[in-house]
Amino acid sequence: MLPVSKRITQTRTALRTNRRSFITGAVAIGAGLTIGFPASPVSAQAPKPAGGAAPNPFQAYLRIGVDNTVTVFSAHMDMGQGCYHGTATLVAEELDADIAQLRAEGAAGNTAFYGNLAWGGAAQGTGGSTAMASSWERYRQAGAAARAMLVSAAARAWNVAPDQVRVERGVLSGPGNRRATFGELADGAAREPVPQQVTLKQPKDWKLIGSTDVRRIDSAAKASGREMFTLDVRLPGMLTAVVAHPPLFGATVRSFDATEARRVRGVVEVVQISRGVAVVAENTWAAMRGRDALKVQWDESQAEKRSSQDLMTEYRALAEHPGAVAGQRGDAQAALARAARVIEATYEFPYLAHAAIEPLDAVARFSEGALDVWGGHQMPDLYQMVSAQIAGVTPDKVRMHVMKTGGGFGRRAVMDADVIVEAVETAKALNWRAPVKVVWTREDDMTGGRYRPLMLHKVRVGLAADGAIAGWHHRVVGQSILTGTAFEQALVKDGVDATSVEGVNDTEYGFQNFRAEVHNTKTGVPILWWRSVGHAHTGYVMETMIDRVARETNKDPVALRRDLLRDKPRHLAVLNMAAERAGWGSPLPAGRFRGIALHESFGTVVAEVAEIAMGERGQFKVYRVVAAVDCGVAINPDVVRAQIEGGIGFGLGAILREEIVLAAGGRVEQTNYDTYRPLRLEDMPRVEVHIVPSTASPSGIGEPGVPPIGPAVANAYAAATGRWITTLPMEKGMAAS
Repeated sequence: MLPVSKRITQTRTALRTNRRSFITGAVAIGAGLTIGFPASPVSAQAPKPAGGAAPNPFQAYLRIGVDNTVTVFSAHMDMGQGCYHGTATLVAEELDADIAQLRAEGAAGNTAFYGNLAWGGAAQGTGGSTAMASSWERYRQAGAAARAMLVSAAARAWNVAPDQVRVERGVLSGPGNRRATFGELADGAAREPVPQQVTLKQPKDWKLIGSTDVRRIDSAAKASGREMFTLDVRLPGMLTAVVAHPPLFGATVRSFDATEARRVRGVVEVVQISRGVAVVAENTWAAMRGRDALKVQWDESQAEKRSSQDLMTEYRALAEHPGAVAGQRGDAQAALARAARVIEATYEFPYLAHAAIEPLDAVARFSEGALDVWGGHQMPDLYQMVSAQIAGVTPDKVRMHVMKTGGGFGRRAVMDADVIVEAVETAKALNWRAPVKVVWTREDDMTGGRYRPLMLHKVRVGLAADGAIAGWHHRVVGQSILTGTAFEQALVKDGVDATSVEGVNDTEYGFQNFRAEVHNTKTGVPILWWRSVGHAHTGYVMETMIDRVARETNKDPVALRRDLLRDKPRHLAVLNMAAERAGWGSPLPAGRFRGIALHESFGTVVAEVAEIAMGERGQFKVYRVVAAVDCGVAINPDVVRAQIEGGIGFGLGAILREEIVLAAGGRVEQTNYDTYRPLRLEDMPRVEVHIVPSTASPSGIGEPGVPPIGPAVANAYAAATGRWITTLPMEKGMAAS
C-alpha cells in the first residue's frame, strides 16, 4: 500500500489531469425530468450523453419526479450553514415551484457539474463561504430551463401556445381550466428540447429569494430526528472501527499487541493502517473497549515534542526580525521613524480546535467491483481519488455519498483525507468482507490535530502630531496552512501564505504607509483552516489597534473609522447601520460599556457592536450584540441572520476561553468539552442582525460573523478598564494584563 503522502501527491496530479466531462441536458430516467449543465462555462445548452445513455441523476442539478418532488443535487455540502436550502430556493424561484416540493441532496463525482466556480471550477469543494456565490447563476439557470420545458410540454399536451401557460407554486394552468402538476408533466418535459437561452427573473419579480417567509426545507427533519447523518448509516453486516492514533504528532506504530483487545466480546479484528491501529468490532462500544485493551509501542523519534510555550517563545524571537514581505505601500518604516509617537503591541493566539458537535466518521463498502464511501465529503473530488488509489480501482468506480454533518468549520476539508483513508484502509485490510464504519470519539477529535494555528502578531503604528495614522508596520508569525497542500502553488507566493495575512494585507483602511511581513513557521502540529481562517486572528488585531488609536488620540472609535472609510461607501453603510441600531453614543446603564469592530471577509462586510456588563471583581458578561451585514443579495434572510448569530456565538466562545495547549513533551492537554470550553448557553448574548439591502451577487455568510466579535468585545472591555487584551483567550489575557 502506498503511504498517504504518496497517494496525496498522485491525487493532486489526477485532480489536474484526469477530469471527466460527461454532461446532460434533459433526459428521462425511467420517469421524470433531470436537468444539468456543465459548471464552466455555465450554459443553458448542453448536449446529451454519447449514445443517448441516461446519466446517473447525480450528474445533474435537479430532478422532477412523477411524485411531484423536485430534488436539487447540490454541488456544496451542508454542514448546518443552510446551503441546501439556499440552493433549493434558487431553483424554486426560477421554476416557480412550491418550496414544500423541494428536496436537496449532496452530489459528487462530476467536476464538470459540481466544480466550485468561486475556485475556478477545477475541483469540487465547500469552503471559504463560497457555496451561494458558486451556485447563484447555474442553479437559477437550471430552474429556468426546467420551467421552460414543463411549459413547453403543457402547451403541447393542451394544444395551446406556451405564453398561455402559467406556472405558480408547482402547478401549471392554461385555457379551459386545464391544470397539471410538475410530476404529471415531468415525463413529457423530458422529451422537450433544452432551451437555447433562458431569461432569469428580475429582482422585482422574486417571490422566494429575499423572502422572510420561507422555512428551511430541512428544519422539520432535523427537529424530529429524521435527518440522516453518517453516524446513522446502517448497512447489512456492517462493522464499526475505532483507531488508536499516536499520542504525539509525528509518532508512528513500532509494534502492537492485540491479545487482550481480541478477548473483548464483540471485537472482530485488529489491523494496522497508515494512521494507527484499527480495532474492528460488532458495535462502537466493543470497539472502544477493545482499543482500551490494546497495547501499542510508539516510535516517537520524529514526533513533535515542543510545548505551546516553547513554540511561542520561538515565535516571539522571530517577531524581532524582518520576515518575508507580504504587502506594502509607501514607506512604513520611514513614517514610523519620523512619527510623533508610536503605539506598539504584540498579540498571541492559541491553537484552536473546530469542536464540531459531530466528530469525524465515515463508512466504506466494496461490492461488485465498486467502492461506496459515506461521509461529510467537504472535498469529494480529492476523497474520491484517494479512495480509488487505496482500493486499486479507477475513480469512476468510487461513489461518494455526501452526508449532512453536525458542523464542520473547516475540519472536514482535509488534504490527507484522514477519516476517509481510515475507513477505506480498514475495510481493505479485512479483504472487503464487510462494510466498515470508522468512528472518532470526542477525545480522538480534540487530540487528533487539525487546529487553527498558533499565531503571533507584532504591530507598530506611527501617529503624526495631529493624531493621524502616519505608518503601519505589521509582522505575523505562524505556521502556514497551505504549504505542502495542493493549494500551495496558487496561494503561497514568495514564501507568503495568503491565509496568514488575509485581513491585514487587504484591509480597507487607507493607510498611505503600510508594510506587512510574515514568518511562516514549521512545526509537527497538524493545522487546518478554521472558521474564517486567517481573519479569525487578523480581524482581532486590526480592529483592536484601530480602537486603540482612536482612544489614544481622543477620537470616537466610530468617527475614526468613518474617516478612514470615507471612500468606501459599502463599509460605511454597514458601520453606520450597526452604530445607529446599537444606539452608539447614547447613555448606557451604570457598569455597561460598548465596543465596535468592522471587518470584511469572503466578500462580506460585517460590523458588530458588543455591549458588556462589568462585574464587581473585574469579570464581564457580553450582554448584547448588534450586527449589520452586507452580503450582497440575501437569498434567505433568516439563514443570513442565523449564520451571523452562530458566528457570533462561535467566535465569542473562542475568544473567551477556548485553547488547545501542548504540554511539555508535546501532548495535548484538552480532551473534551470539560477542558476545551466552547461557549455555554448562559454566556450567549442577545443578538440583533440587520441586513443592508443590496443588489450585488451573493457573497459569503458562513464565516464573516466570526472575526468582528472578538475585537468588539475587547474594545468594550478596554472602554471599561483602559486595558487591552492581547493574549487570547481573554480569560488568560485578563489575568496577564
